[in-house]
Amino acid sequence: MRLDQWLWAVRLYKTRNLAAEAVKGGHVKVNGAAAKPAHEVKPGESVTARMGVMTRTLRVLDAPVSRVGAKLTARFAEDLTPPEEWEKQRAASHLRPLATRPRGAGRPTKRERRLLDEWAEKGPPFEEL
Repeated sequence: MRLDQWLWAVRLYKTRNLAAEAVKGGHVKVNGAAAKPAHEVKPGESVTARMGVMTRTLRVLDAPVSRVGAKLTARFAEDLTPPEEWEKQRAASHLRPLATRPRGAGRPTKRERRLLDEWAEKGPPFEEL
């Protein structure tokens, strides 16, 4: 099975296209070396995929016929991700963008836009929006 198909089938990426783009972008390595999306995965190989702030490490156990349910992924991939990587993910999940607007608030007013522009250049203004 192709590497991009396998990554998609074991639910590491939401779409096959995202999996292929990650492989092409150098975010996925097989046995420590860069690979192409068409690389044929074999049982026993180690796949390392960078996903956001964390790096997932999986061992290929088998190739599924097609995409499998979340509960069945353990039959095809063994998760070897170190606990430190999961901690990175938990720490990053608490961060949220500082410049968000409430849903339904509409477009920013001229004054609010100026404050946002000032914040983008110099840092957060002292006055709240």
